Amino acid sequence: MYRLRLLAAFAGLTALSAAVLSPSRAADGEWVTIKGQVVMTSAGEPKKIEPTADKDHCLKDGPLVSSDVLVNPKSKGVKNVVVWVRPDSTDRKEKFPASKIHPDLVKVAPKAHVIDQPCCQFLPRIVAARVGDTLEVKNSAPVAHNINYSAEAESFNVTLQSGGSKKLDKPFEAQTSPIIFKCDIHPWMQGRVRVFDHPYFAVTDDDGKFEIKNVPAGNWRLVYWHEGGFHKGKEGLLGFPVEAKGATTEVKPVDLELPK
Repeated sequence: MYRLRLLAAFAGLTALSAAVLSPSRAADGEWVTIKGQVVMTSAGEPKKIEPTADKDHCLKDGPLVSSDVLVNPKSKGVKNVVVWVRPDSTDRKEKFPASKIHPDLVKVAPKAHVIDQPCCQFLPRIVAARVGDTLEVKNSAPVAHNINYSAEAESFNVTLQSGGSKKLDKPFEAQTSPIIFKCDIHPWMQGRVRVFDHPYFAVTDDDGKFEIKNVPAGNWRLVYWHEGGFHKGKEGLLGFPVEAKGATTEVKPVDLELPK
């Protein structure tokens, strides 16, 4: 009997030690997936673009339209909205606490982002990256393009001939404002990069949907940013309250309101 009690006690201590030493094995509900959708019910028709250079190439696949506001005509979902989690605080400068990041996401392999310009538009137009990620801009088009990139840590303005590419000299550094990149040869071509010092961000897909995994349970704020501005302008700078709980927290669709 004593032997059985000793074995049971040892098993209990072993389980307790495993729980303490393996924080990634979180209890149910400790790490949450936040899902949602961004829509625009008042969206109009996309604006047509009249190319001022390389017209034959730019119009080879049909009329060229602006890609700044991309709305799915069926679901009204908005593509390329960056959504991120921030502390439930009125201090805009407060950073996401490093101690709250999921252990599997603290140190991850850097992601190599690639932007191409095959037919007079940047693909992707919006990039969300983490500190340490890298970027390469390519030109797979048969005509020359220019890449004018302006960040706090690095800026350049170069012409890329057909098949050319340009890599950042160093990985991304944290920057609170969006990084603008554009093509001066085709001035309607623009894009943005947002760089984060934590892993809790996403870019909405073709249907306006997003998913952010392994968010620590608790009260946070969700920020919705489009290249045209924050959702609801100044009101949206600090984000909107969300309680992350259970295995999945699904927030109500957000009807995007851009500053006028």
